[in-house]
Amino acid sequence: MPSASGDSPGAIIAWYKNCEGLPMQPFVQTVFVASARDKVTFEENLMSMDAIIVGGGNTMNMIAIWKVQGIDTVLRKAYNKGIILGGGSAGSICWFQGGTTDSRPKDLSVCEGLGFIPTSQSPHWLHEPLRKAVYRDAILTGKLNPGYACDDASAILFQNEKYIKSVAVDTLNKTWFLSVENGKIVEKLLPVTEIIK
Repeated sequence: MPSASGDSPGAIIAWYKNCEGLPMQPFVQTVFVASARDKVTFEENLMSMDAIIVGGGNTMNMIAIWKVQGIDTVLRKAYNKGIILGGGSAGSICWFQGGTTDSRPKDLSVCEGLGFIPTSQSPHWLHEPLRKAVYRDAILTGKLNPGYACDDASAILFQNEKYIKSVAVDTLNKTWFLSVENGKIVEKLLPVTEIIK
């Protein structure tokens, strides 16, 4: 679902290219649609999938569109059905209570997610020091629940809202859990399983 990139043609082409040679049948669910040409509902499409992967981009715009279109409710049904949900950047933040986003001009801000996982999440941890500061402050002040930070080439696996493990493509990319203890932020480095590309 390239909703966060405004259904970017480049993102759609990249998705199909990345799926080449994999034992799967790729599909793209766009949100900029018209009833004259799109004859299957969002729910009919999404509930027929084995997995739903959400791309990066503008988290706030994506969530707003999903809520107006009722896609947020469909995604909750998909989650309850056991369909695998995943994604990177905006496509990761969306499943959590909230996170840090560059969805607005000038400054990073805190945004709401769908809340399927009751913790928060911050992507791009390794390369964006300002995002680190915003995320730490949001947790410390209670704007966000304690949560997880990921480098660009790492990921976290949850099952039934419970953290299972962290994975990464190499040893440089890591994940952390951030919480508040005695009025201070504590960052716990999580063990990461390296996966082969």
